[in-house]
Amino acid sequence: MEYLSNILFALILLLGVGYFTRNVKRLIRNINLGQAVDVNDNKSERWRNMVMIALGQSKMVRRPIAGVLHVVVYIGFIIINIEVLEIILDGLFGTHRIGLKLLPLGVYGFLIGAFEVLACLVFVSVIIFWIRRNVIKLARFWKSEMTNWPKNDGNIILYFEMVLMTLFLVMNATDVHFQALNSGNIVSQNIVPLFGSASEGTLHIIERSAWWLHIVGILIFLNYLYFSKHLHILLAFPNTYYGSLKPKGAFNNLDSVTNEVKMMMDPDADPFAVPAEDAEDEVPAKFGASDVQDLNWLQLLNAYTCTECGRCTSECPANQTGKKLSPRKIMMDTRDRMEEVGKNIDANNGEFKEDGKQLLDDYITKEELWACTSCNACVETCPVSIDPLSIILEMRRYLVMEQSAAPSELNNMMTNIENNGAPWPYNQMDRLNWKNE
Repeated sequence: MEYLSNILFALILLLGVGYFTRNVKRLIRNINLGQAVDVNDNKSERWRNMVMIALGQSKMVRRPIAGVLHVVVYIGFIIINIEVLEIILDGLFGTHRIGLKLLPLGVYGFLIGAFEVLACLVFVSVIIFWIRRNVIKLARFWKSEMTNWPKNDGNIILYFEMVLMTLFLVMNATDVHFQALNSGNIVSQNIVPLFGSASEGTLHIIERSAWWLHIVGILIFLNYLYFSKHLHILLAFPNTYYGSLKPKGAFNNLDSVTNEVKMMMDPDADPFAVPAEDAEDEVPAKFGASDVQDLNWLQLLNAYTCTECGRCTSECPANQTGKKLSPRKIMMDTRDRMEEVGKNIDANNGEFKEDGKQLLDDYITKEELWACTSCNACVETCPVSIDPLSIILEMRRYLVMEQSAAPSELNNMMTNIENNGAPWPYNQMDRLNWKNE
């Protein structure tokens, strides 16, 4: 019976970590459904981007209020959870505050004191976030794509953080031995009077309950991430590392098409020449993308990393002028379709069974795709280097090159360019007329 608590703790820890590991494997499998893409160039710049953007939150603070609050929550929550290491060791070995045995009292007190101050700052920041979302109701949190689940998800994670910070402080406040040390109890000593009439036995029960609820809550939070937009807590690091290093205006050209155009313009080219066996410019099986399997794995990683913050949509000129396009919805739809494909694979013994659906039309409409101005505002403003435009362009490429389904205005423009050398319907002999347009 003496080790029953330790065994129970080990089982809960094993279940929590095991389920998380299972979901991580599923996540990796889904991302690997995408096409291969080489993003291993310029590693020094990639490391710098990851440190500055994911770790340093450099793009978050461009909007100071939300940015500073997010930095507080991010840093506070991460640092406070160093305490989880002590909880795990105590739970496995049956000790109590093992840190006191491993560290000098002054060092231990400094760490716990810092954790308590950060816990208060996190709690206050989360309250402000909740008010911005539910009382002030910032427009970007209430767009049409923010249906019940996305809206509830944002609040659920805020409640999680409030509860976990409260449990941490209550655990310290009701720990009689810790309070007697009078070191590190910067905040919790002010909570002690709330339990003034409680006996030492009652305080011990409250402290143990808070301890158990805190660690179980951490494990639940960890496993909730897979189903939440807050998966970006983990994926922001690889996403910013592998983010595009090309100039924002650079388009992704297909080598097969480029070589075909060069051949058409070369009078000495032999159109019937057989390409070398090791040639890398073979015509792809499909131009562009109509479903998630046609996108590359980095674009799928982008979709899972989306924070649903709505900064991209709030900066989108098409959205601002009332058009259907929302870059956030593009990423959310891609992720939802990817999850649907993943469940299909799970249900069919590792093989995808055609379900009569695809990303194009069933999730993302042509109207949304053609509303995009390709201005890169969404890419520039994203705090974790997501690129919705790349997905939009791949799906447009499919519409034009596979279905010949470009809008009539675009077809007219391309016909004019082909015939007249310009987008306007004037003969080349009448170039001076163009100035009047």
